[in-house]
Amino acid sequence: MNQQQQSLWQFMQQQSNKLLSQTLEHVGLTLVSLLIAVIIGLPLGILIARRKQLSGTVLGIAGVLQTIPSIALLGFMIPLLGIGATPAIVALFLYALLPIIRNTYTGITGVEPSVKEAALAMGMSARQVLFKVELPLAMPVILAGIRTATVINVGVATLASYIAAGGLGEFIFGGISLNNSNMILAGAIPSALLAILFDILLSLVQRISFKKLRYVLFALPVIVVAFAIYCLVPSASGSKLTAGFTPEFMGRQDGNLGLQQKYGLKIHTTVINDAVMYKAAFEKQIDVISGYSTDGRLKAFNLTVLDDDKKIFPPYYAAPIVRKDALQKYPGLEDVLNLLAGHINDSVMTELNYRTDQLHQTPERVAKDFLIANNMFKPSRKGKAGVIRIGSKVFGEQYILAEMYRMLIEGNTNYTTSAKTGLGGTKICFDALTNNQIDFYPEYTGTGLLVLLQPPVGKLQQITSNNEKTYNYVQQEFNKKYGIKWLKPIGFNNAYALMMRRQQADELGIKTISDLKHFLDRN
Repeated sequence: MNQQQQSLWQFMQQQSNKLLSQTLEHVGLTLVSLLIAVIIGLPLGILIARRKQLSGTVLGIAGVLQTIPSIALLGFMIPLLGIGATPAIVALFLYALLPIIRNTYTGITGVEPSVKEAALAMGMSARQVLFKVELPLAMPVILAGIRTATVINVGVATLASYIAAGGLGEFIFGGISLNNSNMILAGAIPSALLAILFDILLSLVQRISFKKLRYVLFALPVIVVAFAIYCLVPSASGSKLTAGFTPEFMGRQDGNLGLQQKYGLKIHTTVINDAVMYKAAFEKQIDVISGYSTDGRLKAFNLTVLDDDKKIFPPYYAAPIVRKDALQKYPGLEDVLNLLAGHINDSVMTELNYRTDQLHQTPERVAKDFLIANNMFKPSRKGKAGVIRIGSKVFGEQYILAEMYRMLIEGNTNYTTSAKTGLGGTKICFDALTNNQIDFYPEYTGTGLLVLLQPPVGKLQQITSNNEKTYNYVQQEFNKKYGIKWLKPIGFNNAYALMMRRQQADELGIKTISDLKHFLDRN
């Protein structure tokens, strides 16, 4: 335990500058969105307290906004506001509205009518009653709503890294993808501490008299705006181009670390989720992205892959990985899963991905059409010999492969299947496999090598130059360390790749990663 704690402490020390920067970004996103929510939510709460016929509609709309999944809400913001801090702040503001509006309404309507009547009898105007009677009495309830909104926003702000808005989510999601517990904790612990700190500070504010609190409220917007400018306005960069890299790519040796070490590539970088980075590149919000070589969005958004002329990206051949006890429990499973081996090359997988990514066809339809075209489809036997649990990561290619395996199993055996798809990053999928939550899922040799096995640099140099050496090594090591078997490769290599808009790359004369590096050096 002490060793683990020391390891985490060492990691946080090594990443202290980045951790401080992301914490400030996180605080900036939370405070700015909260300030906007208070400025809009407080008057709305007062309005519906005065006109109660509007309360159902206003609270209903605010409630619906809060029920929208946070990732989906962030996704809705992108077509309207692009990527970065602006859509994240708008999404967080919408999440903070409900508790502020509801508590303001509840606090004001909860003031005893006799107290208000007495104030009016003393000659107070409606405005004076609001500011000298209702708001002071309702303030504890209102501040409780603001505390709730603050804690919600601190948590949801971790998702801002999905759309290149920064924050502590970069560490959390990078750690999940890289199977790095220290990285996850380095993001999660400060996020939790921020929520506790804000809650304590606001509890202290609740004890301040309303008269003194007014002065704090006048000064607060100025402080928050100044802090937001400091935290959220990007610093000037001399780079002519901007790269959008996923959290996982940022921390991998076959990613940004390798680009810096082997190519000496220095480019202004923003962290972004792979679900939105392709469209961001297409819409010219970023220039270079860390994509995947068989992704259908290459074709959809007219992107070109830059040649990895110094070979930092190892082979990423796909194959199902299965627990050995599952193969013993379900005789014939290995033969069925190997039916797909050698049938899908890079161009075929890119086309299948294009159908789901751009044509919005369901993975089930794409999988069935492929199996029918290759004379591999058989109707389900609806057998009862056992249930095989299929896992997948959370992107289209994995959904397609999971559907193919489901149809092959149910059409060629008496087993039924249970799909546990969309399990997130590598760590989540692999933990589900080793903890007997799923029986198999499609994995990639490069991911198995660099994320899960993490061999010494010398060993990496020996095996990554050849796809067979890479496959043989991960097959042997997984069998020895985890009791997991790599079955036959499916046939395609979904490697990491740097991509640019084809027109832009042609205009700048950039065809390789070295060309990109030379262009940046000249400019």
